[in-house]
Amino acid sequence: MASGSKPAENKLCGGHSTGGLGPLHGAGVYGSIAFARANFNNSILTQHVFEEIEGGLLEVEKVWEADNFKIVQDYEDTPTANERRLGEIIGKDIAGKLHTGRSRNEQVVCDMRLWLRDELRKLEEHLISFLTESIGRGALACNPFNINREAISKELGFERLLWNSPAGVADLDSVSESPTWGSILMQHISSWSEDLIIYSSGEFGSVRLADAYSTGNSLMSQKRNPDSLERAPTTRTSWEPTLGHIKTVSNSIEIAEGVLTTLDTQPEKMKAALDPFMLATDLADYLVRKGVPFRETHRISGRCVALSEKTGIPMNELSYERLKSVDARFEEDIAETFNYEKSIEMRAFMGGTSRSSVLEQIAVLRASLQ
Repeated sequence: MASGSKPAENKLCGGHSTGGLGPLHGAGVYGSIAFARANFNNSILTQHVFEEIEGGLLEVEKVWEADNFKIVQDYEDTPTANERRLGEIIGKDIAGKLHTGRSRNEQVVCDMRLWLRDELRKLEEHLISFLTESIGRGALACNPFNINREAISKELGFERLLWNSPAGVADLDSVSESPTWGSILMQHISSWSEDLIIYSSGEFGSVRLADAYSTGNSLMSQKRNPDSLERAPTTRTSWEPTLGHIKTVSNSIEIAEGVLTTLDTQPEKMKAALDPFMLATDLADYLVRKGVPFRETHRISGRCVALSEKTGIPMNELSYERLKSVDARFEEDIAETFNYEKSIEMRAFMGGTSRSSVLEQIAVLRASLQ
């Protein structure tokens, strides 16, 4: 691709996202191969297309490893760079099928986890378990009375001994690890707290907080303040003293449990908030099933959205003739795509949105708590 190309034509998200090219190219290549293989096993890709993609991606990795990958200004991130280079090797039509059914958000997270896992494995031999015991070592040279350290360790429930006395006494990792763990947990609590603040607002009304976890407003009598949720985002810190931090985390968990167990959902308001544009990806997937590369269907779906906005006609009410004018490969059964329940139930894989998948996720979580 020429570096002078227009960003709006070449950037995958039309220039809305940014990011540097990091060390994740290997994880990106092998993660993409695994995803393409899954699409092949699910008959989304033919064997020929999969083999072309796999071979092309391996060639991309060779270019990275040889430090010969030419960075172009329009590349937003490593996934973009890999896919563009793949298109140069095997052709854009085939390369455009690589991303079928895959969000770049999940791709980047997957790549990061793959890379981090491999890096941690390199360090694994040097890691010291937290569940070790330092009693009986004195301040430096161990205990002079030949006490049974193993018996003490066993009684206290530690997994094993730390053999080196100076290292064991100096090891205060647990003091820093606990606040770090607590900080990460608080980030998760903060994230869903912010979601519930939005969804409990008058604009959405999807959920209602119990009176015990909200307060009235001194001026606006109709307003309910989600104080219990507003507390969580303000406590995200790993700089507090350990004891105070643990107390903060404990209190936050207690509040979180109360909020969730008393939360009142408003399904009718949720249904009323449904928007046909939510099915834009389903529109793209419809053409994917007819053999059109996802990158092309993504653009076609975008044109359908633009047509809906221009005409003021909801996308699910666009006539077959109007959709046909956008792309001739639309057929009359396209109307079946605009079905929210069908869209949800089609995602019946592990972690998906179908009723059976969600119930399975709930069962797994409940089992993990036993």
